[in-house]
Amino acid sequence: MPQTEKIKVMDKFSYLGNGDVVAIEALFQQYLKDNNSVEADWRQFFAGFEFARQSYDSAGSAEIPQNVKKEFDVLSLVSAYRSRGHLFTKTNPVRERRHYFPTLDIENFGLTEADLETVFQAGTQIGIGAAKLKDIIAHLDQTYCQSIGAEYMYIRTPEIINWLQDKMESSKNTPKFSLDEKKIILNKLNQAVLFENFLHTKFVGQKRFSLEGAEGTIPALDAVCEKGADMGIQDFVIGMAHRGRLNVLTNILNKTYKDIFTEFEGRPSEDSVFDGDVKYHMGYSSDLKSNNGKQVHLSLTPNPSHLEAVNPVVEGIVRAKIDNMHGGDLNKACPIIIHGDAALAGQGIVYEVLQMSQLDGFKTGGTIHIVINNQVGFTTNYLDGRSSTYCTDVAKVVLSPVFHVNGDDVEALVYVSRLAMEFRQTFNRDVFIDVLCYRKYGHNEGDEPRFTQPLLYKAIATHPNSREIYTKQLLAEGSISAETAKQMETDFKNLLQEKLDEAKQTEKAKITSFLEGQWKGIKMAEDTAFDQSPDTSFDKKDFLAIAKKTVELPKDKKFFNKIQKVYDDRAAMITNDTYDWAMGELMGYATLMSEGHNVRFSGQDVERGTFSHRHAVVKFEDSEVEYTPLNNFGAKGSLSIYNSLLSEYGVLGFEFGYALTTPNTLTIWEAQFGDFFNGAQIMIDQFITSGEAKWRRMNGLVMLLPHGYEGQGPEHSSARVERFLQQCAGNNMQVVNCTTPANQFHVLRRQIKRDFRKPLICFTPKKLLRYPSCVSSVKDFTSGGFLEMIDDATATAKSVKKVVFCSGKIYYDLIEAKTKNSADDIAIVRMEQLYPFPIKQIKVILDKYKGATEYIWAQEEPENMGAWAHVMRMFTKYPETENIKLKYIGRAENASPATGFSKSHAEQQQAIVDKVVIVKQLVTK
Repeated sequence: MPQTEKIKVMDKFSYLGNGDVVAIEALFQQYLKDNNSVEADWRQFFAGFEFARQSYDSAGSAEIPQNVKKEFDVLSLVSAYRSRGHLFTKTNPVRERRHYFPTLDIENFGLTEADLETVFQAGTQIGIGAAKLKDIIAHLDQTYCQSIGAEYMYIRTPEIINWLQDKMESSKNTPKFSLDEKKIILNKLNQAVLFENFLHTKFVGQKRFSLEGAEGTIPALDAVCEKGADMGIQDFVIGMAHRGRLNVLTNILNKTYKDIFTEFEGRPSEDSVFDGDVKYHMGYSSDLKSNNGKQVHLSLTPNPSHLEAVNPVVEGIVRAKIDNMHGGDLNKACPIIIHGDAALAGQGIVYEVLQMSQLDGFKTGGTIHIVINNQVGFTTNYLDGRSSTYCTDVAKVVLSPVFHVNGDDVEALVYVSRLAMEFRQTFNRDVFIDVLCYRKYGHNEGDEPRFTQPLLYKAIATHPNSREIYTKQLLAEGSISAETAKQMETDFKNLLQEKLDEAKQTEKAKITSFLEGQWKGIKMAEDTAFDQSPDTSFDKKDFLAIAKKTVELPKDKKFFNKIQKVYDDRAAMITNDTYDWAMGELMGYATLMSEGHNVRFSGQDVERGTFSHRHAVVKFEDSEVEYTPLNNFGAKGSLSIYNSLLSEYGVLGFEFGYALTTPNTLTIWEAQFGDFFNGAQIMIDQFITSGEAKWRRMNGLVMLLPHGYEGQGPEHSSARVERFLQQCAGNNMQVVNCTTPANQFHVLRRQIKRDFRKPLICFTPKKLLRYPSCVSSVKDFTSGGFLEMIDDATATAKSVKKVVFCSGKIYYDLIEAKTKNSADDIAIVRMEQLYPFPIKQIKVILDKYKGATEYIWAQEEPENMGAWAHVMRMFTKYPETENIKLKYIGRAENASPATGFSKSHAEQQQAIVDKVVIVKQLVTK
């Protein structure tokens, strides 16, 4: 029988339900015909039947007598333990578990106490050979119903199921650690518990979001890293919320106790321009050597209070390391995300990130998820916090195994941590460790939990900590002496006191630099760096050569005729020297690639482009094989462009993480429409706009946000310019709204050519993608750089009485109206960069038009939206413009960004143009 057929048969049995005898009977019949047609373990099972031939009569039909049926009943029992044993475990350290039915009582499987001494061949299925029923049950109970509960039978890959069964059932999910291993576990537990106790007594009343009640997380995390290092992992990136963070920083990443205590003392930062964040949000990284001498790099990602928001950032960092440092090897870098139970069940970003886990553009080889399951979210009981049975049930979406573990059983926790890492390295899939534990205090140390959980906290008050429990276990085993345990405690407390004394003498809190490795040569930006953009031109000869290569499609392949026309039209642009938006944008990427820079680009529909302008990836007509022209012209760098899943929050966070790690890669996220970016508002508010100020971490991510009022309604018009501008301060980011292909080309190149990194918020057009007058010539790309302001080339300075400032697409409406109406006394000036505010370039404009008596800001957006409030504030801020009385022309303030009626839109748009251009002309006449 072919191997694939054998697997199918095994797969059929792997999902055997209670009493489902038919499936096994069919397998038995197949065995009777050809014993090599079934798997080895089934051959062993069936070979044990003394009655096999007796149940096969002369007519060739099978009769299954009572003892055979009992065998099948036992098999059903085995299947039930595997699929439902997790419901009947001893995993909750502080209260009784909920009751589930039906139970695993043998009576529910057609068996009785009289069968307990009977030998059943079913024992071969769990690796113990033919065995008495009582021994089979004992083995299953020890494997699936003690301190570890395993959920995995929903996985659809027999290989994975068999691997997990073999690992768990062969060991009965019961660790057997050496004395040295036990001492390592005790040492980490000693550090975790005593560190928290020390902070609690020395810094009374200060928030620290203690790990007390879940201290077993530290030896578990240590075991994950040690096992991973042994299996070839060189980079770990950890993401977690505030609870237990200080413990992880000191006892996993080896941040010094002195530095932690200095932060508790409230000392200011060494860096006077660094705003900082609370100590339980800060990141850290270190190079460590494992117990077996393996070098590993550990990073803890900085994060906001927004729970689970750091998850996609961690994944992006790991993917960047895999791509750029480990040659694409998924087994060299590993993400570890530590969740809280309430957040895991309640935050939608968890689902988004899980859906990314097996996608080509986003996979990272499997994430180790560790859940600190306090059984309460702030004050909310777990029964009010989710509808699912477990907080980890979301794991089933991507068929990840889940291990529920009693947090007080530290050896079980370490065993599962090793198993989880081995699973990850073997199958490159996510795995969850649900640590059932408790939170000793309230949400923070000043909170009173007995207001809302009086019974739970009555139990917690008298519950011994995990160090006490484990020490007692080791003493009972004779593994350590009471004197040794006491000496460990005394020595560690003395060390902590010594470091606290040093911290009290320290004047400044230490801020670790990340400007090393990939960031070498990149520096923090000076204010003067924004006065003028650098030269980002590209050699004309090379530009034309690259342009010609990128518009050539393989002649031996057939493409959809409309695709062929797109590329033929692009070739004509080179001949006619009129490059449209797509050509300008793609040449920005291509020229950077030719200089050795990689480009990573993701978002919904980005390969073709929402508006069918980009066509960066095309397909052969007869096979749907993909072809990427920009990866076929001989560049040193590469373009990695991916249509993303339909997610904003998760994907933008992923790309932020990617850019955080690779400053010399142009990393881009594009919204399908700019209006949809607010699905990722948390990522923008907490990371992109404020990350450098809070955590001293630069980031060069580019956001492309299609924006423009074209009568498509309130959800397809505005990328909410005002929201970004409201958050602009301290040169924290760049906000641009380009109106020419060449300026878009230069701003993309500028992002890499500067010696610092800032996020680039780029409002991009829709109408202008194919607008006849929105073109650039080759000289625009091969000379100069990005223009923060673009003057009116049609204006004669001495004739200008009205200067109209605007930004974006509306310029074309205004300049056409000006030309049509011969409004020579008006200058239409484009503000291409809205922030940092181009005050020097504006002053040049104002000095040129000294005869002007009227100054206008014109925009498409309602008065309470768009750039108006920002520009008005900036004009009053600077001495160069504080005396300019800037007037507003645009839509009236409104609750909705745009009308949904195309006729109303057209009337409103025309009214703006008329007010800027025509009305004045009528008055003049």
